[in-house]
Amino acid sequence: MPLLASESGIASPSRVLPMNYSEKISVAPMMDCTDRHFRYLLRLISKHTTLYTEMVHTNQIIHGGVERFLSYSIEERPLVLQLGGSEPSALAQCAKLAEKLGYDAVNLNVGCPSERVQNGQFGACLMKQGTLVAECVAAMQEAISIPVTVKTRLGVDEFDSDAYLYNFIETVAKTGCENFIIHARKAWLKGLNPKQNRTLPPLNYERVYQLKEKFPELYIGINGGIKTIPEIREHLKYVDAVMLGREAFNNPYLFSEIDRLFFADATELLSRIEVFRAYITYAKRQFSAGVKLNFLIRPILGLFHGLPGARQWRGYLTTEAYKQERGVELLESSLAVF
Repeated sequence: MPLLASESGIASPSRVLPMNYSEKISVAPMMDCTDRHFRYLLRLISKHTTLYTEMVHTNQIIHGGVERFLSYSIEERPLVLQLGGSEPSALAQCAKLAEKLGYDAVNLNVGCPSERVQNGQFGACLMKQGTLVAECVAAMQEAISIPVTVKTRLGVDEFDSDAYLYNFIETVAKTGCENFIIHARKAWLKGLNPKQNRTLPPLNYERVYQLKEKFPELYIGINGGIKTIPEIREHLKYVDAVMLGREAFNNPYLFSEIDRLFFADATELLSRIEVFRAYITYAKRQFSAGVKLNFLIRPILGLFHGLPGARQWRGYLTTEAYKQERGVELLESSLAVF
């Protein structure tokens, strides 16, 4: 089954070295954003940033969705699969599949606050069940040799003290888990929707810094509201890694500068136009394979962020993409709008 696609055909996981966790920058898993097409675009821009899938629930994988939810292009690596779920055996089963398919790590979502996720008893509500999270992580670690990591919040509802956070992290870390990404906000499970939970609870970066001081042996990443290179530099004074979220989707070409500044690599960086033309080649293959045009256009809408004419260009693409007669040639013709 062709789960790993590359320019040359089916790729083998053994062709690529495992992810190096000394890398400092990653792009957060975001529903309806970090799909395989957006990840491919980002990899054209950045060779070093660690990429994450959208969150995938274990049931989606186990009940016949392996190809749909786990397929990726080998060019996307280093790549982390984020899993949602709270059943240790199911998470272990999916983690095994991830390792077999060449993913570099598996991440457990303990931060999503949506009502649908709560009803499924996973995501941010798991912060109230540290022992269960530890059992889930332990089951995955026993099943695989690639790293198991956890992405969580500072707290949830009334469970928001430093003592509670430290106890939660310590409980999970006792399994041998060493990598934690902290969204520097608490989550409210009632009264706020997911978008509001990304903006209304105040950011508190200092608490993440203090968490790193409390557990210097752990690899602590920070996430939430980070948009600029000066902000990244400041955070790296206190924690091990920085994860960017919505800014990556809104302004993906920022990661070209990140490669140059944080990984001292400017030798293979492409201009925006070169990225766009390389993406068109990819989009043609995907369109021919049956991917709808609007799914291929959505990832690139931020590519020319901040440039004169970018708004008109985005408007042209989004308007024309839904006309039935339009194909991938729309991407090529769109540059005339500038």
